[in-house]
Amino acid sequence: MVDAAQHTDGGARRRHAVVVGGSLAGLLTAHVLAAHAGRVTVVERDLLPEGPEPRPGVPQGRHLHVLLEGGQRALESLLPGFLAGLQAAGAPRVGMPSDVVQWQDGRWFPRLPATTHLCTGSRPQLEQLVRRRVLARPEITVLPATEAVGLLGGPDRVRGVLVRERGDGARDGARPLPADLVVDASGRGTRAPEWLSALGAEPPPEEHIDTGLAYASRVYRDTRGALGPATSLGYYLVPNPAQVYGAVVLPLEDGTHLVTLSGLRDDRPPTDPEGFESYAGRLPHPLVQQWMRGAEPLSPVYGFRRTANVRRRYDLPGRRPAGFLATGDALCTVNPIYGQGMAVAALCAVALRDALAGPRRTPTTRRVQQALLAAARQAWDISAGADRTMPGAVGNAVGVRAVDRPAGWYLRRVQERYATDPAVARAFRAVLSLSAPVTSLFAPAVARAVLFGPVLPTPAGPPLTHPDEDRH
Repeated sequence: MVDAAQHTDGGARRRHAVVVGGSLAGLLTAHVLAAHAGRVTVVERDLLPEGPEPRPGVPQGRHLHVLLEGGQRALESLLPGFLAGLQAAGAPRVGMPSDVVQWQDGRWFPRLPATTHLCTGSRPQLEQLVRRRVLARPEITVLPATEAVGLLGGPDRVRGVLVRERGDGARDGARPLPADLVVDASGRGTRAPEWLSALGAEPPPEEHIDTGLAYASRVYRDTRGALGPATSLGYYLVPNPAQVYGAVVLPLEDGTHLVTLSGLRDDRPPTDPEGFESYAGRLPHPLVQQWMRGAEPLSPVYGFRRTANVRRRYDLPGRRPAGFLATGDALCTVNPIYGQGMAVAALCAVALRDALAGPRRTPTTRRVQQALLAAARQAWDISAGADRTMPGAVGNAVGVRAVDRPAGWYLRRVQERYATDPAVARAFRAVLSLSAPVTSLFAPAVARAVLFGPVLPTPAGPPLTHPDEDRH
């Protein structure tokens, strides 16, 4: 346990850890801590559903979620056999770029063989499968319909949380829940900075980048068979500074498809059915709108607007107490449109596991917090790097430093070539999927292609047939 005075097995059995938030980051954190504490309590605002159902505490839960390959590997290392269970539950596995019709930077991408795969099942399904595995551990208990309202302790050490019941029949007032370690996994709406200030500690400095991006989503059934193994499993129209509208159509576990449309603050996608369908006409090609008009809508349109990138720098110097950590979105929130959130939650849990298990160094609060932030850094660099170039982006981290300009020049050449060059495509998609470090873009074969390779032509129109079909 972080900063614990006792390291004996008996001491571990007496320790109590509290995790604030029972979503994906909180569940995986509790799973890791169960190996180091006799008791782990998860404090969760919602009543947890029995099945794969959306819940209020995950406001973007009805929208598109993908599990990137880096997140898949992390989850499998934490919960062996999890990916097989996810596939058995019907979560689609979508190869990139072979299975998707993709438009980006004014061109259609050829359907080359897949170098990475996305799991595109719904967020409620994935979370329910994780919850079932994690809560089967006897060391872990959940306080449902309960919210954390403050921290116990002082500016040098946190000693628990104040909790309050929610809902009908709840007891009045807050009560203390003592703990040796508190982990904030409460998500993008975290109140931990205010709680720390109330203890006399320093809240973390925060970095912000906000493009004002908003998106809206609706479930459809593909009644005409336009999407399938012989054609494509989805559509992906990627926004950029010159063309700010985006669309994603991907399959869910029940055979339906989720459509997400996005735009910026001055022209957000509406949530009425007619307006949503009409908004698709702003896209750079009518492909998605035509598909929507031939498909059967199955749900209301749900909107989401809280898409700012926010990184809380608990790793920087300041008076902050031992016995407190932040993880997941409570530590580093990236724009959800890039699909990195679930992977970051899993990667942070792996970083926590490795930091606590390290035999050579005492896992102090600051050292573990630095490891958690490092686990989220690549996702931040990708999301923040893309968003700071969008028109109208605001925030204290929008500026581009002079030292970053050579890397920006190189990255633009990568993006120009990754549609058609296999070596560049493999390396760049591995970075985007958080399964390889950014340094892999500078490997000799990739660098030669980036610096000296030509920009090859791309298809004139959307490549609607699967590449395997082209051979027949």
